[in-house]
Formats: sequence, structure tokens, C-alpha cells
Amino acid sequence: MKETLNTGLTEVKREKTAKGLIKLLANNSVLYLKTHNFHWNVIGPMFQPLHSLFEEQYIDLWNAGDTIAERVRALGFFVPASYADFAKLSEIKEAIGNKRIEAKVMLTQLVDDNQIIVRLARGLLPEIEKTEDQVTVDLLSDRMQVHEKNAWMLRSFLE
Repeated sequence: MKETLNTGLTEVKREKTAKGLIKLLANNSVLYLKTHNFHWNVIGPMFQPLHSLFEEQYIDLWNAGDTIAERVRALGFFVPASYADFAKLSEIKEAIGNKRIEAKVMLTQLVDDNQIIVRLARGLLPEIEKTEDQVTVDLLSDRMQVHEKNAWMLRSFLE
């Protein structure tokens, strides 16, 4: 039996939204892994506050990934769910290897990466507004707010 999805959004609108959300999910997932990596591997005099901040942020990213993926599924599309898929779709680059990375470099990368997600969400927003999908508009607005705040908090350690 074929599933019928009739929530007031056309398939074209749902597909456009899902494609944008999948790109957002890919960037979110790479940032999650990178932030978790930095949480495990941060060293130096700022260890405790950075270790705690990175933990707070990777937990939020994990939860956001679930929210974004479930929105894609609610729109009727499947979600790519491998890091290989995410790496192909993401603008954010992984931190590869088990080498020492200075805390300042970690912070700089995470500031830049959070700003990538803000720009991605901000770029998607006008297109999603045209689809009249208020649920996804709210999701994008929420994510922009979180990532702008994350970038600000991370930047504060660099000043």
C-alpha cells in the first residue's frame, strides 16, 4: 500500500525543503563529530572551561541532528546516514587524525564552523519561507540562534 502524504505542502515544496535540511544535517553532523573530538582532546590551561563548553555544544548538536533528520522524514524523504555521505555534503571539514591541536586553533575552527551553519540556515530561510513550511522556518530560526550564540561564546575565549 502506497503511503499518502497530504499535509498541505506539495511534493515539490517538500523535496526542496528536504534537500536543504539534508545539507544542514550533514554540516551539523560533521560539526558534532569535530566538537566531540575537541572535547576529548583539548589540553592546556583552559582545559576545564573548554572541555565543558565543547560538551554542552556537542550534546546540542547531537539532539539537533535528530530533530533535523526527523523533519526530513516527516516531509516524506529518507536521510543519508553515514559520515561518508555527510562529508560529501558538508562545507565543514573534519578534524582528522590523532595529532595535537592547540586550543586556540580548535576555537577558531569551531567559530568558523558555527558561522557556516548560520550562513547555510540564513541562505535556506528565504527559500523555505516561499514553500510556506512554517515548521522548517522555525527550525532554521532556532538553529541560527543557537549557532550565533555558540560562535559568540567560542570567540570570547579568543579575545
